[in-house]
Amino acid sequence: MKVLLLYDYPPSPGGLSTQGDLLYKGLLAIGVDVHAVHWQSDQEKEWYYDWFRPDVVVGIGYWGHVPAIVLHPQLFGQKAVPWLVADGYIANYRDVLNQLPLILVTSNWVKQMYVRDGIAGDKIEVLPVGCHTNSFVPHASNDPKILAVRQQLGLSPDEIMILTVGGDAASKGSNEVMQALALIDKDVPPWKYVCKVWPQPRTSFQNQYDHDLAEKLGISKKVIYATNTISRDFMPYLIGACDIYAAPSRLEGFGMPQIEAGACGKPVIGIRAMGMLDTLVHGETALLAGVAKEIVVDKVTLGTESGYEDNHVIQFDVPRTVDYRADVTDIADCLLVLMRDTTIRTAMGEAGRKRVEERFDYREVARRFVRIMEKYFMFN
Repeated sequence: MKVLLLYDYPPSPGGLSTQGDLLYKGLLAIGVDVHAVHWQSDQEKEWYYDWFRPDVVVGIGYWGHVPAIVLHPQLFGQKAVPWLVADGYIANYRDVLNQLPLILVTSNWVKQMYVRDGIAGDKIEVLPVGCHTNSFVPHASNDPKILAVRQQLGLSPDEIMILTVGGDAASKGSNEVMQALALIDKDVPPWKYVCKVWPQPRTSFQNQYDHDLAEKLGISKKVIYATNTISRDFMPYLIGACDIYAAPSRLEGFGMPQIEAGACGKPVIGIRAMGMLDTLVHGETALLAGVAKEIVVDKVTLGTESGYEDNHVIQFDVPRTVDYRADVTDIADCLLVLMRDTTIRTAMGEAGRKRVEERFDYREVARRFVRIMEKYFMFN
């Protein structure tokens, strides 16, 4: 089998790029003939079509990327298979997607969203995102690299470090986590809450709002915003430095950092919804807060990035849920359990590591990919 992967290649630290690169590395590791190319690089894609002659071209993205990862390969006679995430609503390219023999998605929740929005479910297969379990591993608390991370962040040895990682923190549930921490501040050991966010213009306003919220809650001295650009090489040590990974996300089709935290032997706090129902086990590998609120809209405004003219308005016949909010009281209860008991943290972390090794190791995901391809296609 010859596979051409279209994603943000060479990989940046972003989620879609990492998703594609882990499949690329997994396929290489199990002996598949595979190449990777940037999803927007038409010239290089066409070069691979011409000499490599792939059996299948797999593009990683969301439905708005269909022109680059589906239509372009098809224009050159290639068999295109998209591996898609969801962003709350699938607005365009339904006819194109429904004509495909196979669509890959990252979780059962993402599949439900595509079916809800008019894509035939009988051609959708769930393929989870892989985790590099050789890199994301548990580290001893006295490991010099772990100690160096905590020192850089200003944590003392006796402080519990709670971590959230995202492009911005609010989308990963940090506002709800801060509200929960403010509720229990006097009832738990010393702590610091670290939000690792990416330095980009679109999140600067949100970051300021988050800072203001911490001030209002009276916990700003215990909340640290880390905004440096970091590489994937540093991520296992950042996660390894924390005691609890908290991300009861507002919108999460899979939850890669939650899986990586499990691989590092860290207990996770999530939300009982969306992709985390596939990846986390409440009471075993994680504690999942309930849903307090669903954000429902009756229309959306889209533009050229989605294949429409600017300011194109879509009015829904039935209002759609596009966002979730975790229950703050539930998060507080989860934090109380984990912050007060190191034994529970350790046991949950060990269970998380075991589950990731069994289900989400990047080589196992690559094997599942091959089995799906063999189910749907005949390759020479």
